[in-house]
Amino acid sequence: MKFTLSSTALSNKLFALAKVINSKNSLPVLADFVFKTEGNVLFITTSDGENTMSTTLELSECDANDSFAIENHNLLEAVKGFSEQPLTFDVDNNSKNVKIIYQNGQFSLPIDEADNFPKPQTVSDMAPSISLSSALLAENITRSVFATAQDELRPVMNGIYFCISSEGLVVVATDGHKLVRNRIFDIKSEQESSFILPKKPALLLKNMLAKDDSIVSMKFDNANAEVVFGDTRLVCRLIEGRYPNYKSVIPQNNPNTMTIDRDTLLGALKRVQPFANDTSKLVRFRIDCHVLQLDAEDFDFSKTATERMSCEYDGTPMSIGFKGNSFIEVLNNIEESEVALKLSDPSRAGIVVPSVQQENQDLLMLLMPMLLND
Repeated sequence: MKFTLSSTALSNKLFALAKVINSKNSLPVLADFVFKTEGNVLFITTSDGENTMSTTLELSECDANDSFAIENHNLLEAVKGFSEQPLTFDVDNNSKNVKIIYQNGQFSLPIDEADNFPKPQTVSDMAPSISLSSALLAENITRSVFATAQDELRPVMNGIYFCISSEGLVVVATDGHKLVRNRIFDIKSEQESSFILPKKPALLLKNMLAKDDSIVSMKFDNANAEVVFGDTRLVCRLIEGRYPNYKSVIPQNNPNTMTIDRDTLLGALKRVQPFANDTSKLVRFRIDCHVLQLDAEDFDFSKTATERMSCEYDGTPMSIGFKGNSFIEVLNNIEESEVALKLSDPSRAGIVVPSVQQENQDLLMLLMPMLLND
């Protein structure tokens, strides 16, 4: 079998798909790209046993329908340095070898049987589904994935929770100390359904989704999800189990509200945070009238830092502690120029929201407070 295609198009696809492959694999074939030709279309697939991603490329020439598997490192090394030019693959399944012919030379690499590659799970066409823009999904994954946990005892918290109902789509992530919840009101379903997307496929989607209005289709059952965007299809195993009742940790009565420029607060935290204790990361927020004071200290190394800045504050004077590095993560994932910190009392979680919400959305980020030793 012979086929010809663009070197640039192939390289771009291979380097994107290679992110699925683990550095160590239970099966040797999981270190391979699987190539399958049908007419003038090439299907390329990779898998780690739980996540399977496939994409397509148009071929300028192809003389047969066939398939083979080829080890990823060798092929990536072979194609990464090419300028745009046609590449011809000359496949000999009898000798288990492929020649990759380019303008000034050729490579020869061994191939494997494609039949040994594990088949991905299927998700029924009757399964619940969500359709949304590529940019919207990428945005929600980006600002949620940092809040996921690494918890072997509570695996449900290691992913992003999606729940669609007649009230809209809710996207949630939490590690028990910080929480992100976004409600999207114009994506609805008459029947409520939910799933927990693991961190690895979430990061794959974050890196591959186009930041445009093209539509992404997600259908899912109790065990697997299928995500289709452009010419790419991802089938991934979901995290099974019941997601914790995140609503119960969100304080409903928050009479104290501080509004402040996001960049001002973020810059101050980045300057003060290095002076906090390496273990606790504690930064004290002192809010009184229209002044916010940040304090960090590490008495073990005799270092302290204090910075004051203007803010708008409606509430009683308060002193509350947060992990400085977690607060920085929260601010890094809010795009609005101004944010509001809503507080109940120093023992309850603080809620950070953009001062102006995006249309048809309600974004909330929550941080649990830290004990202050006054």
